[in-house]
Amino acid sequence: MRVHELAKQLNIPSKDLVHRLQDYGLDVKSHMSVLSEEDALQARAKLTGGAAARAAMAATATAPAAKKPATEAAAEPPTDAESEPRGDEEAPEKPKDDKTLIVKGPVVVREFAEMLNLKPNQLIAELMGMNIFASINEKLEVKIAQQLAKRHGYKVEQEKRKPDRKPPPPKKKIERPRAEVDADDLDKLVTRPPIVTFLGHVDHGKTSLLDWIRKTKVAAGEDGGITQHIGAYTVQVGKQSITFLDTPGHAAFTAMRARGANLTDIAVIVVAADDGVMPQTREAIQHAKAAGVTILVAINKVDLPASNPDRVKQQLQAEDVTVEDWGGTVVTCPVSAITGAGMDGLLEMLALQAEMMELSANPKRAANGFVIEAQLEPGMGPTANLLVRTGTLKVGDTLVCGPAYGRVKALIDDSGKKIQAAGPSTPVKCLGLSAVPDAGAEFETAANPKAAKAIADQRAASLKAGSQEASSRRASLDDLLSMTDPTTVLELPVIVKADVQGSIEAIVQSLQEIESTKIKLKILLTGVGNVTVNDVLLASASNAIILGFHVGKENAAGPLAKREGVEVRLYNIIYEMIDNVREAMTGMLAPEERENTLGQAEIRQVFELSNRGRVAGCMVVRGRIHAHARARLLRNGEVIYAGRLATLRRFQNEANEVREGQECGIRLDNFKAFDVGDIIETYEVERLAAAL
Repeated sequence: MRVHELAKQLNIPSKDLVHRLQDYGLDVKSHMSVLSEEDALQARAKLTGGAAARAAMAATATAPAAKKPATEAAAEPPTDAESEPRGDEEAPEKPKDDKTLIVKGPVVVREFAEMLNLKPNQLIAELMGMNIFASINEKLEVKIAQQLAKRHGYKVEQEKRKPDRKPPPPKKKIERPRAEVDADDLDKLVTRPPIVTFLGHVDHGKTSLLDWIRKTKVAAGEDGGITQHIGAYTVQVGKQSITFLDTPGHAAFTAMRARGANLTDIAVIVVAADDGVMPQTREAIQHAKAAGVTILVAINKVDLPASNPDRVKQQLQAEDVTVEDWGGTVVTCPVSAITGAGMDGLLEMLALQAEMMELSANPKRAANGFVIEAQLEPGMGPTANLLVRTGTLKVGDTLVCGPAYGRVKALIDDSGKKIQAAGPSTPVKCLGLSAVPDAGAEFETAANPKAAKAIADQRAASLKAGSQEASSRRASLDDLLSMTDPTTVLELPVIVKADVQGSIEAIVQSLQEIESTKIKLKILLTGVGNVTVNDVLLASASNAIILGFHVGKENAAGPLAKREGVEVRLYNIIYEMIDNVREAMTGMLAPEERENTLGQAEIRQVFELSNRGRVAGCMVVRGRIHAHARARLLRNGEVIYAGRLATLRRFQNEANEVREGQECGIRLDNFKAFDVGDIIETYEVERLAAAL
């Protein structure tokens, strides 16, 4: 039995059950963990102690209790911390007479055994005979204690007392600043539906799975299916709603993320059971990992004779996706979009994943979210298909969406019906914007149309002014130093494309052999073939560089890379590629500085010149004094001054350099407090490339 199945039987959330089972000492990792029959029985007994106790009492009331042999192993003595009653426990009082025991509430097994003059293990054995599994430090309900006491000739009474504490005073209303009023208040958060996207290789069944869900769950009972497709729709699974985002593939998925839109909570990787993991499957996995979303795998086409789900799981393992059947955390669901087999289980798993993620939003605040799609429609003007992330969007609200703005004239849901409001995770079509916004753009509400127009105009001006600066925000093999943060481990993300798989393996192995304790090389994606638009989108979203070996660029990939500021480097010699990457990793580190002392001059006499101030008459005692080098003045070994030479003269002439054993006159920049015996030292600072 799996944990989520037991949770469903006990009618408690799966996440709560996972924590409870872990507290009981069971090796449970997630809601998909398997419980043995014995563990499930013990867990059910502990979690339904009251019901089990009443059933046991009813059974023992009609039949004499069978004597159970005491367990041979004596219970371990409790520690001092265990012997103290916890906050919600009440320790038993001393009895009023020899046969009456007074307790204030639930009593600890060990303490109750002492009151009955029994050993704790004897009492535990009797509880097991009543189908109650309790440890030495667990509490017993008063009714259970009464039943046990009756067996041994005792009577248990519960002390009745009035509450000795006054109720807490009402909380004062806290006046919050405006910035906090706009934030999600914890006391207003409610559970929101998860947002799910299907990704995977072409012809593996993404569209078929979405069509099955749409026809059977969304359009049930409607003639002709849904009347309005807005790029997303909501499905009800029991008490849980799920919002499906219908995108054309992981290219659009990444394009939205590249614009700052993180629309998806769960990515379903669709893999055909007869075809296995393919190049686009690997890309989809990498895109989902780069986005940091939860992954669930749907193994489709299991109805075909050539299907082999185990081979798919093995291939997923090679892509660093360990399924829960093999000790990992990624849930897999065998399904068939043709027969519908496993589809209800897939929806149930999605609902369970959402439950474990504890997704929430505040519906009582101003709405914000993202644009799924936008278009110019005849008779409607600019329309935008929006996905509300938090808050509630209402008809009449004023929106700002990038450089577009406007008052909401109408809202249309995924079934084509006009609605007045849309809450968190709700997809809706909006009418009333001044222009067509970009897909993936973020929208928010404004106080009034005037304020919205001012914000939109400012954004439009900023976009126009900053259009030429986009490339400077991307990674470059020539300029990665600006990305460095000395307090963190640096990372160089790369995408590798090559002509054949063997070349990819050799390149990846060579790149991974570049040793560094300061920089981590992260290979986002590898693939065979030319650099594609999809590669550029992933690099743009992840701030990566693209390395190509014996390949070219697709026609649309080159202009897009230039527009997005993504660097694409193509090579025909493998060691040139490796050397360039090594140089890039070295360039990301701050260069090391090393001082080289050029020479020292001792001050032998100080001259006062009316037109030039004080001049130090020196003898060069070591090396050479350079006129344009950095300088410092040492007095008794301590640095008194650091700067540069103002003048360096040899007799009456300006000199660029004075050698050891020669006399010279030196004036320092903004320093005149010379003393005889001071040392003037010139030096240079050499900047060295940092070692990996």
